[in-house]
Amino acid sequence: MAETNVTDPLEFNADELRAKYRSERDKRLRADGNDQYVETAGDFSHYRDDPYVEPGFTRAPLTDDTDVVIIGGGFGGLLAGARLRDAGVENIRIVEKGGDFGGTWYWNRYPGAACDIESYVYLPLLEETGYMPSKKYATGPEILAYSQQIARHYNLYDNACLQTEIQRLHWDDAASRWVIETSRNDRMTARYVILSNGPLNRPKLPGIPGVETFKGHTFHTSRWDYDYTGGDSSGGLTGLKGKRIGIIGTGATAVQCVSHLAEHAEELFVFQRTPSSIDVRNDRPTDEDWAKSLKPGWHKERLENFNTLVSGGYADKDLVNDGWTEIIRNLLFFAKQDSNGDLTPAKIAELAELADFKKMEQIRGRVDDVIADAATAEALKPWYRQFCKRPCFHDDYLAAFNRENVTLVDTAGQGVERITENAVIANGQAYELDCLVYGTGFEVGTDYTRRAGYDLEGREGVTLSSSWSQGMRTLHGMHVRGFPNAFIMGPAQAGFTANYPHLLDEQARHLAYLLTQAKDRQMARIEVTEEAEQGWVDTILSKATLRQKFFEECTPGYYNNEGKANERAIQNSPYGGGSDEYFRILADWRNEGGLAGLQLSNS
Repeated sequence: MAETNVTDPLEFNADELRAKYRSERDKRLRADGNDQYVETAGDFSHYRDDPYVEPGFTRAPLTDDTDVVIIGGGFGGLLAGARLRDAGVENIRIVEKGGDFGGTWYWNRYPGAACDIESYVYLPLLEETGYMPSKKYATGPEILAYSQQIARHYNLYDNACLQTEIQRLHWDDAASRWVIETSRNDRMTARYVILSNGPLNRPKLPGIPGVETFKGHTFHTSRWDYDYTGGDSSGGLTGLKGKRIGIIGTGATAVQCVSHLAEHAEELFVFQRTPSSIDVRNDRPTDEDWAKSLKPGWHKERLENFNTLVSGGYADKDLVNDGWTEIIRNLLFFAKQDSNGDLTPAKIAELAELADFKKMEQIRGRVDDVIADAATAEALKPWYRQFCKRPCFHDDYLAAFNRENVTLVDTAGQGVERITENAVIANGQAYELDCLVYGTGFEVGTDYTRRAGYDLEGREGVTLSSSWSQGMRTLHGMHVRGFPNAFIMGPAQAGFTANYPHLLDEQARHLAYLLTQAKDRQMARIEVTEEAEQGWVDTILSKATLRQKFFEECTPGYYNNEGKANERAIQNSPYGGGSDEYFRILADWRNEGGLAGLQLSNS
């Protein structure tokens, strides 16, 4: 790649950076991929218990029929409910295992929890509800409260089943209904089911030898134990006085809660396999004059502008102008200096790599600026391209490692060796602890049915797990052959975007269109044809090349199936053309009006 014409004030050597990135990736490659994690079942099932509800809740079992049952009360379920309400669908029920709406934001109540994409694009339905976030990055409690506001605005609490888990979901072909059996002894039926369980709800644990033997206190960040730590989501963890605390995981959750642990623990040990990219957050209250100046349609314009920029597209202006979009500004910098009018896809990819190098050099430079100890600073530097892992934005995380009571235990990519009754062993050294916190995130790359906690049984009793045994098969990531009137929301075989609620809203709009069309045409069943399903699978595989090449070169993480890019994982991946292109495919499909690839029948 020619770079001689580029004048870069950071003076990096691209070849040396590529070699360094490969070396750091190779340290972390593991043959077991996602199998390195322990399922929170059996002896570990308590990690999934809901600490936010009072025990003893009961209600009478339901045996009624509903037009639409939506499974999941996070943003996906809320958006599906909202768009269906807008389309005139009244008979809706949401089934949610948590005690309230909110999804990920119901579970994630750890200290410091907040969105890492600005709230003016991250929070959905702002114009529809008339809500304006209080600041650029809304906190967890505000997002949870807003989720509940959406549910009230669209009357989604009516007919909802909270604290309820699906145990069986099967298709009754004679009745053209889904039969839904739950943990509350319900046996309800529905014409349509929308599966919006979400990828971020089932906590995962690292399969470290001895993980089951630790006798100190322990909990997962998605089930934060304030009875032990004291305080609340804003901090004040006074219960940690005199305690030796360890946290495993240095992703987005740890980045937000470590400074709070550091403030109150006697000692804090942060066990790191791979450092995160930590950029400036620069949070601030919402400017009232700016909010009043916004014109109708501002929200859609802003989130589409953001999505285009962070997805590698081009926009004349950057409305958000933050750390997420800065890499695109770097790309334009290089394009002006080195493109010579050549903006072919290959040239754009070349310039994008340079822009990425420039951005990550800045990230690593910030570590040197903040961290006092040179060895600690070196260990905290991320050596990979920015979007190999989810970028983080925080103003206090790095500074926490300057505290005398905080120790970074860097494992040089190998991870913790084992856990004993009272200690974590890393680099051959035992770190005795009173409490061990797992900041290890949620299951993402595991099978859909495992994350959901149930299997679908479609026509002739065929299960979803058997249908997908060789990889996902869908149309647009939403329809599955053999499972009529069932629709899936999520990123797999769909348009992944950093701003996940944007994808969910596009899918919710698409579903509202589908159900409206079925009603207008007086059709009882919607099912994808075998040819259309195979066509979309072929499209996913053909579009995976560039995306796959990028992630093959990345350090392992949930974005690339923990570095294990087998054929099945590739088939289960998002649409390789990017979210903007995927959204256009859905819009063009609707505008064409023929419901191409779907079979509709009136019985």
